[in-house]
Amino acid sequence: MITADLRRAILAAAGSTDGDPQLRPAGGPGRYASSLPFRLATPGQDPRAVAARMAARLETEPWIATAEVTGAGYLTVTVTPDALAALAVRIPREGPACAASDALRGRTVPDPPPADPLTEPTWPRARAVLAAQLTARLATTAGATLFFPERTSLPPPAPPFLPTAQNGPVVAAVAYADADAGPVLAAVAYADADAGPVLAAAAYAGPDAVRFALARMPPGAAAPEPALVARHVLANPAYAVRYAHAAAAAVLRWAAALGTSPAGFRPRLLAELSGSEELALLDAASWLPERVALAARRGRPDEFAGYLEELAARTIDTMNTTGFTTISSISSERLWLADAARTALAAGLGLLGVGAPSRL
Repeated sequence: MITADLRRAILAAAGSTDGDPQLRPAGGPGRYASSLPFRLATPGQDPRAVAARMAARLETEPWIATAEVTGAGYLTVTVTPDALAALAVRIPREGPACAASDALRGRTVPDPPPADPLTEPTWPRARAVLAAQLTARLATTAGATLFFPERTSLPPPAPPFLPTAQNGPVVAAVAYADADAGPVLAAVAYADADAGPVLAAAAYAGPDAVRFALARMPPGAAAPEPALVARHVLANPAYAVRYAHAAAAAVLRWAAALGTSPAGFRPRLLAELSGSEELALLDAASWLPERVALAARRGRPDEFAGYLEELAARTIDTMNTTGFTTISSISSERLWLADAARTALAAGLGLLGVGAPSRL
């Protein structure tokens, strides 16, 4: 994908095979800035001179429109419209590999102990177990290598909450959600209380919703409310990301029912005729490999979950434009774009261990 390609091109322009260009958005679709010149500049050297040399080398790449020095020494690169539009084909063809890169090549990451986060006795413990697993998965997707440390025996976890005559179904319901939700929720909470609050929440809201809610928890954050995680509204991220995948899949399904297929792709047509929503979606999708690597490097899978929320929002906005809602006249370029959104979201959800439904 573009950010993975750009990472390699910037390092080559710097004469290096290793390092982090620290890419960041630069104020428009297809524009990326790197702070690498600041780190490469020797004492007393102007970073702008380093950036200028790198820019001159990058401008020889046919898929790069401009490479320039901005600010005090940032290297800012703009890819061609065709390169950005071509992501609509590249992502579906890559499949799950569209999230991969070599950004962490040569690094190692410990293989976490096998465990099911949903069966952990507390939300913080469940979050820690899942974060370790996801960090390892994201890191290997970004090119790192797993190593297998010696396992030491750990003391068994504290026993989970058990219902008693004094803390029966009403108290259990309060522990896991709003007691005003009624006797059905109270019964679910009571039945699963011996498995702990996380598994009880999964029984109520669904394993995928709870797993996504766990994945997006920053360290030290309050436990999510199962009643909120279970809501089928776009304000609930655990629902919105999966809904966005289903929305993109629906476009392809409806088009196929009418005999329309994504063929005869013309990148320039998509680049020139797209509205702001389409370009924003392509730009957001271009960051997928970089966001995988960044979250792994920082040990913050919650940041990757946050990126998927942004990608989902762009997808939903785009699928609601007239170019997509009028399925009978939809262009093949837009079908490729819907497929790219579906593929990128499925790859991201897969890395989190969350299902990507075609219907919700």
